[in-house]
Amino acid sequence: MLLPSLAIIIGLLLLVWSADRFVDGAAATARHFGMSPLLIGIVIIGFGTSAPEMVVSAISALDGSPGIALGNAYGSNITNIALILGFTALVKPVLVHSQVLKQDLPILLLVTVISAYLLYDMQISRLDAGILIAMLAIYMAWTIWQSLRHKNHTLPEELQQQKYMPLSKALLWLVIGLMLLMTSSQLLVWGAVEVAHYFGVSDLIIGLTIVAIGTSLPELASSIVAARKGEVDLAVGNIIGSNLFNTLAVVGIAGVIHPMQVESAVLSRDVLVMSVLTVALFALGYSFKQKNGYIGRFKGLLLLISYIGYNSYLFYTAI
Repeated sequence: MLLPSLAIIIGLLLLVWSADRFVDGAAATARHFGMSPLLIGIVIIGFGTSAPEMVVSAISALDGSPGIALGNAYGSNITNIALILGFTALVKPVLVHSQVLKQDLPILLLVTVISAYLLYDMQISRLDAGILIAMLAIYMAWTIWQSLRHKNHTLPEELQQQKYMPLSKALLWLVIGLMLLMTSSQLLVWGAVEVAHYFGVSDLIIGLTIVAIGTSLPELASSIVAARKGEVDLAVGNIIGSNLFNTLAVVGIAGVIHPMQVESAVLSRDVLVMSVLTVALFALGYSFKQKNGYIGRFKGLLLLISYIGYNSYLFYTAI
């Protein structure tokens, strides 16, 4: 039991660190080869921030642990809204832009409904996975078109602060980051499966809790730093983007690698909670008096309580 526990801890720490190095290396490499700031922001950062979830779920699918793959994706979505946004709002009220309420949230809701429909037959076939990846491609193409239309060609703030990196160093970090992502994910998945077997709980429960929280650590860390600096304007938009990638790319990639049978609880419990939280995000962020809304400390506390309640139910039913 000691060895699997250490594997989870070391795997998570390496996963977070290597994902950061991978994004830095990929962005610097892309700039050396003339990729526009727009594509770097959407493609590199979009995939990079979801790299832990994608790699862990891919490794899980290859190892025949579909519960971890699905639990990681949907558990990360629940963690992003209830834990990360809740905690961030508790530190400092979060601004919800009107564009998020009118455009981004409805897209996330539509994607959630479609993914739930694909799960209705209790399996994710390669066709289902292909549909999810095709939806991701359409969403990214639409995002790029929107950004070009509004002339949004600036790099994300975290990359604007990045110092110049020689091509050789950028390629080195790109390769090292990717290799460590693979290795740490393998380590994390092995430890999670062993812990699940030791306690007699399903891979799904471990994926929804330990693995989901672990792969969401980059988002949690960046949200805490942003809250302390008073820069939480983009928190909701970032979470919506992350959830879209998790729902479409993470599940889609895992399903293409290995078609998965789905436990009935995924649809009746986890996707339901994820959907309710997504709708709640709209209700909590909407303002009747102002153009933009706010998620204040009380609403943040409600989100945190819902997260604690959900995880308490998971552990109660798992025992």
